[in-house]
Parts: sequence; structure tokens; C-alpha cells
Amino acid sequence: MTIKFQPTALVGAIAIAMGFSASVFAQDNTTTVNASLDTLVVTATRSEEKITDVPARISLIEPHIVEQSPIASFPDLLKHDAAINMVQNGGMGQLADMYLRGTESDHTLVLRDGIRLNNPSSGTANLAFIDTTDIQQIEVLKGPASVLYGTDAIGGVVQLVSKTPEKTSAFITGEIGEHQTYKSVLGADLYDDGFYAQIRGQRLESDATQVTNQKTDRSETASFEQKGYSAKLGVEKQQFAASIDYSRNEGTNLYDAYAFDGSLLKQDFENEIVNLRGRAKVTENIELNGRLSQFKDQVEQKDSTDFVQSKTQEAELYGKWNFLPQHSILAGVTQRNLDADILSYGAPYQEDVDSTGYYVQHQFKGEKLNTQAGIRVEDNEKYGSHTVGQVAARYQILPATSIYTNIGTAFKSPTLNELYNAWNGNPELAPEESMSYEAGIDQTLALGFKTGLSAYYTEVEDLIGSENFGKLGNIDKATYKGGELYLAWQQSDLFAKAAYSYVKSENDETHQDLGRRPRQGFTLTTGIQNEIYGISASLIAKSKSKDWDKNHQNPGYATVDVNAYWNVNPHVKLFSNIQNIGDVEYKAAYQDRGYYYVNGGRLASAGVTFTY
Repeated sequence: MTIKFQPTALVGAIAIAMGFSASVFAQDNTTTVNASLDTLVVTATRSEEKITDVPARISLIEPHIVEQSPIASFPDLLKHDAAINMVQNGGMGQLADMYLRGTESDHTLVLRDGIRLNNPSSGTANLAFIDTTDIQQIEVLKGPASVLYGTDAIGGVVQLVSKTPEKTSAFITGEIGEHQTYKSVLGADLYDDGFYAQIRGQRLESDATQVTNQKTDRSETASFEQKGYSAKLGVEKQQFAASIDYSRNEGTNLYDAYAFDGSLLKQDFENEIVNLRGRAKVTENIELNGRLSQFKDQVEQKDSTDFVQSKTQEAELYGKWNFLPQHSILAGVTQRNLDADILSYGAPYQEDVDSTGYYVQHQFKGEKLNTQAGIRVEDNEKYGSHTVGQVAARYQILPATSIYTNIGTAFKSPTLNELYNAWNGNPELAPEESMSYEAGIDQTLALGFKTGLSAYYTEVEDLIGSENFGKLGNIDKATYKGGELYLAWQQSDLFAKAAYSYVKSENDETHQDLGRRPRQGFTLTTGIQNEIYGISASLIAKSKSKDWDKNHQNPGYATVDVNAYWNVNPHVKLFSNIQNIGDVEYKAAYQDRGYYYVNGGRLASAGVTFTY
């Protein structure tokens, strides 16, 4: 650490949190939790749609949650969705896996403005290393989405949607908290008649907490530090738009050495995004969109010669044709190259895979009925062609009642590790395939209430696994049965939203629950907020779950976060956050030999934002 933690910071954090609540970068107003009921989302159809019109279950981790603390990590934000189970091997900066609706951790595609963040070597995104400094909202599309996005979208898609400048301004933010944690962010926006430019810089350091519940002389906290910057330049007009985004994030973390003596290893990480996008309205009814992007994700071990260097390059062109007032066709092609250069336990490989996806989707938007139906053909140089399809519809049966159904297939291509790893890789692997069915209802009630219920069934075949630590193969099959229920309420500045999720994830061969998938999840957020001040609290709870060792299970847990803000004037905002206010220590996942990975405990913090 480069600074010393001041004990008074904790006192100030708690004092502010008891009086106010949470949003850091909103400079003119604060978005309330229930605003999402009429929010526009882009993940479901690749164009702006009202969330109430989407014929699928899509939820938001909203601006008031995303903005409430610069220190809050991406895994911490994802916990606010009841259908997501986050499993992190320790606290801040540690390996994190996401299980959406009980599906595998590599069955959810993570995007940032359309850019694929899933690592081509492992198939998952390095969630703990993703910076959320400039995020407007996080969209969680649940259910199959391979028609529009290709591989990895069996459980759904999580997309980080970044901000686009709408006025000229500048800000600087500082936040300091427990465990000698601090983060500073500064940025500036320029906007003039549709032309915009943006720059951001940020730095985070923390001594963090212990990774496991081992108590030995060598036990130490897993310190974490990262820094980065980003820039954006673009133009947004009615007839055309173009932008180029660049971001770079790097840092160092310590992680469990798996030596069962509390010792830790060090690694450096770095990720880099380049995204060039364009849009042109060719005629009144035809619009073309293009994207060229590159995502680099690198990790280098400091205590060995091991490293992972991966790169994803994509070129995409798609067009939308409104050939009738209520009918449109979306058609596109995506060319993707996945490249990895890896040295792991002395076993190197360097490989790449090319694939091309062709997709078409019809959309109907009527007064009461919205439908979409699509098909995708993926041509992969390793396993040939693969076809998926999807049909979905939402019908407004009454002015306050709508129902929807969603049926589709999806797939996950073998990762480069699964194909070429020297220990058990198999170049003959086929993609994992799924079939999903879902139905739901949404109801607007009196007195500001709204509720919804959905039920789903997903079957995945040809799951990749190994027997007795042998060569990998398409040997497993699993089913995921569950449902979700939510109840939201808003009256003036007061709001509340509760969500409940149930899923039974089962191996069809053994008829046992899959590991690290609690059957039940519950979230509740409530509070008061307006343009001047706010206070809110969030409850996050999970039931117990199994792990890889049948003799050990992960107990359930419940934590409460408290957040506060006060806009002193148009240029000064004070804020405070307390993650896990009860300092609940829970076992996140089973390690081995009777030991568990544990969460990071309480993190109280306070900060200030100056804007111009």
C-alpha cells in the first residue's frame, strides 16, 4: 500500500451511511430502482427495446447500484441478481465464477458494448479483473441467446453497457475504506451537437482479506491493486454514428498457493479493449451496423514461468430492414478469431480457432403481440457447422397483464484449453448443446406495485468432462429446472424490490445436484432517494449448496449492504457504503482437506465526488 489507512475513515463511513445513501457519478439526478420498468435495453435484440416488451426474462443491475461505489467489484455487483450465484475464492481480486440459473460458469457470455470478454482459453471471463468505472447499467438476459451471440450463451448474456457523454463536464472521485482500501477516479467529457469525447483514469489498492479459513503462521491477506485508463471518441447523429473506444486495465493480485499453509502466490494481469463501431441509415427503413473489436486478456505468474496470453478478434456486420410497419428483419455475419499462447505447469501450447456465424431474426411488434424468431449457422474450422434457433413471444392479454414464452437452442464451443491442453485436451471434442423452454407472466398492480413470475427448463447434452482425470470427452448431460418471482414497488422517492430464484441443477447420470449451485436465492433492495439525498439497504441471501467433495457442503448465508449519498450542491457529493454490514464470514466454496474459501467480510468506506 502507498498510503496509511486512517481509523477515522471507518467512523465517517458508518456515520454517513446511517444518514444518507448511494450513487457516485450521477451528477444531476439519481435513477430510482424502479425506473427499470420503462428502461431501454439493447442485449435482447441488438437495438433499443423497452424492457417490458422483451419476450424473455431480462433484468437490470441498475445505475443506482452500479454507481454507488467505485470500490465495488464486478462480482459484488452481480450478486444483486437473485438468479446469479457468485462463487469467489476469497475476497477482492480473487478468482470468481458465475452460475446463471444454475448453468456452468462458462455457459454465460459476458459482453462490454458487444465485445466478448470470455477468455478463449478457459471459456470464462476474468470477472474480478473487469473494471466498472464507466458503466451505465448491467443487463442480464436469461435463457438461450446463441442466435444473436453464438457460443457460450446457454445460460444467458451479461452485458456491461458503458456511458456515452451527453454534456461537457469533469469530475474527480476518491473513496477510502477498511483493509487499507482506496480508489480514485477522474474523468472528463466533451459534448457538442452530437460529437463527443471522453477520458477516464482510475486506481485501486487494497490489503484485502484472507483467502481461506486456514489459521497458520504463514497466513496473510491477499492484497490487490489495479489501475487503468480509457478513452472514447465518437459522433451520434440521426442518420449515422461512429465511435472508437479504448481501455486498458492492469494490476497485481495474490492468490491461494494450494499448499494448505496459508501461503500465497503473486500474478500480474492485464486486459485491453479496442472497439470501433459504426451505424448508417441507408434508407428510411434500412440501417447498417458494423463493429471491429479486439480483446486481450493476459496473466503472468510471478512465482513461476507460467503465463496465459489470449486474444479475441471480431468483425461483425449486420443490418435491420423494417420492410413493413410492424415487421423487421435483422441479418448479420460475425467472423471471430480466438488465439491463445499458454504455458501451464511446464506444458505449453499455442493455437487459434476461426469461426464465422451467419444469423437472421424476424421481429414483429404489434399493439398487443411482440414476437421474434431467428436462426444461426456457425461454421467452425475445428468441428464444422452447427445450427441453433429460437422463437419467443410476449402478449398483452390485459392492459396490466402480459405473458411470454421463449423456446430455443444454444451451444458452447470447446475452449482452447479443452482442445489442446497437454494433460487431457481432446481436439475431437464437439460443442455442448442445449434446449430451453420458458414461460412467464408480468402484472402491474395498484398502489405502485408490479410483479412477475417465470418458470424454465433447460437440458444440456454433450457436456465436456473427464473420467478418472483422463482425456476429456462429451460424456455428461445435465438439466436445470427452476423459476423466478419478483415484486417491485415505488411511491415518489420510496422504493423496494424483492426477487426470489429457485433452480435444481442435476447431473442426469448420477441424479445429484451439481456443485456450487444453491437451489434458492433471494435479494431485497429498499430505501429512499432523490436528487439531493438517499439511503438504501440490500439483502442478499443464498441457500446451502454441494461442492466437489460430497462430504462437504457450502452453508447458506445472508448479508446486508447499506449505501448513502448526499448531493451537498451541484458540484459536491458525499457518499458512503458498507458492504456486509454485519461482517458475516461465510464459506464461499470448499477448497480441500477440510478448508474453505471465505468471503472478504465487511468493507466500510466513504468518499467524495467533485464535479465541474
